[in-house]
Amino acid sequence: MEGSRTLQPEASTPSPPDTDRDRHWRVTHRLLPIAVIAGVAFFAGIVVGALHVPAERSVAEDFGRAWERGDYRAMHGLLSDTARSSTPLARFTAAYRDAAATATALRVDVGDAGDPKDGVVSLPVSVRTRIFGTVRATLQLPFDGGDAPRVDWRPELTFPGVSAAQRLDRQTRMPPRAAILARDVKPMATGPDRSSDIEGAGEIVGELGPIPPEDRARLRALGVPEDARVGTSGLERAFQDKIAGRPGGTLSVGGRVIGRAAPRRGRAVRSTINPKLESATTTALAGRSGAIAVLSPRGEVLALSGVAFSGVGPPGSTFKVITTVAALEDRIVKLDDKFPVETAATLEGVSLSNANGESCGGSFENSFAHSCNSVFAPLGAKLGPKRLVETAEKFGFNEPPSIEGAKTSTLPAADQVGDDLAVGSTAIGQGKVQASALQMASIAQVIANRGVRIQPTLELGRRTKTVRVTTPAIAATLRSLMVGVVQSGTGENAQIEGITVAGKTGTSELGGAGGQNTPGNTDAWFLAFAPARAPRLAVGVVVFRGGAGGDAAAPIAREVLAAGLQE
Repeated sequence: MEGSRTLQPEASTPSPPDTDRDRHWRVTHRLLPIAVIAGVAFFAGIVVGALHVPAERSVAEDFGRAWERGDYRAMHGLLSDTARSSTPLARFTAAYRDAAATATALRVDVGDAGDPKDGVVSLPVSVRTRIFGTVRATLQLPFDGGDAPRVDWRPELTFPGVSAAQRLDRQTRMPPRAAILARDVKPMATGPDRSSDIEGAGEIVGELGPIPPEDRARLRALGVPEDARVGTSGLERAFQDKIAGRPGGTLSVGGRVIGRAAPRRGRAVRSTINPKLESATTTALAGRSGAIAVLSPRGEVLALSGVAFSGVGPPGSTFKVITTVAALEDRIVKLDDKFPVETAATLEGVSLSNANGESCGGSFENSFAHSCNSVFAPLGAKLGPKRLVETAEKFGFNEPPSIEGAKTSTLPAADQVGDDLAVGSTAIGQGKVQASALQMASIAQVIANRGVRIQPTLELGRRTKTVRVTTPAIAATLRSLMVGVVQSGTGENAQIEGITVAGKTGTSELGGAGGQNTPGNTDAWFLAFAPARAPRLAVGVVVFRGGAGGDAAAPIAREVLAAGLQE
């Protein structure tokens, strides 16, 4: 056929042979993932190895952190079975506390633990002390070598730098005692003989003597030598830590001194005591067994006589100030409420008599002025223990005192007071109520200060805790009621010509409520402030086994208030 031809397939071009470069490229690219994986694994092994913390080191650091916190139970839990068995927790704790007290330790700081070497971990420890500066050393903490390593504890581990068979020891001495000054800067106690030019200052200043048992542990931790003479009463005790100064001496281990300091004298303390008023309280008490406390409305202690803050007893009807505040706050009584005129009230089948079995009642104002147990005992039962105790605690009961050496004024917790009879007895200051003259002066201070309590202080310029106890309106109502006590009630013996006095009598019956007001079985109480509208002084008085408050305590308060208000 014209123009036709047969097409033949084209021959394929043969591939060139592999070169060395090509083979190298294929081999290296096939091996790259394997190399990457191997490298990652290698470096991961390095990192994991670097992050691994030996068990001993971890335990040592836990031990150190617990020591910093003072958590001896946690420390004891990290000891070996043998160590825990030979040194129980109580002995272990006592050992650390004893070492801390000997060194006057304030704080423990523990550094990073090292890796174990021959079963021992190095633990850097520094102890900041009150007297000897900071003591630093590396503790060698041994381990028991078990699968779950624990500290193979030994007694020398209680303080850094102590080796086996050594003990921590200190030798200290006191500097000269600083002076105690009166409010007007006159010395009340100065020099080694604690002399004073202020007449009668010795009673309030107090005495020096051996360390009281209850103060031994605290003073030892401050570095005070065991044979030191310290304040055991009065201002000497209240200001002990300030006027004693800082001890000096040496801290040593096995005869090697690791800390040294010179004694540092304390500063003179200016007290709140008014010398003239102090003299007046001593004169007014006239050697009788009892106490007088005088406060300013701002809580400053102006004078103390007798066992004003160290002696307590049932305060009797002076406690009715507290009962009245609670009752007015809860609105369970009004001033114009009327009450039956009775000689006694009966609670839980038991009769609670008025003083000497007198008939008492009428308006609430009259019942307060004449201190009617027949009104206040049932009122307390109606109020209930919870509110009664709660209000008393606002006034300062059951609270650690703000003055060193003072006794706490107390009453039972609400769930411990008891039945209506017990609550009623508490409401009239009987039962298990215990108060000091200072506490009762503080109650007067609250009312004088429009319902605000300021914790008493003996140091001029020292600020103490302030508590809003009740409203200004209720405080004003109490002021009016207390004025009525002095003007026309049981406290007439506290009247001062030209000055309005607000007060409340109390006669605590030592044989229980309902007794007779004879000097042999009653304590006489009185609390007051004056002038009523612009108070300058608040006072608490008790005469132990003195009879009725209005007869024995009110005249003493009048004498003290009159002397103080003359200035």
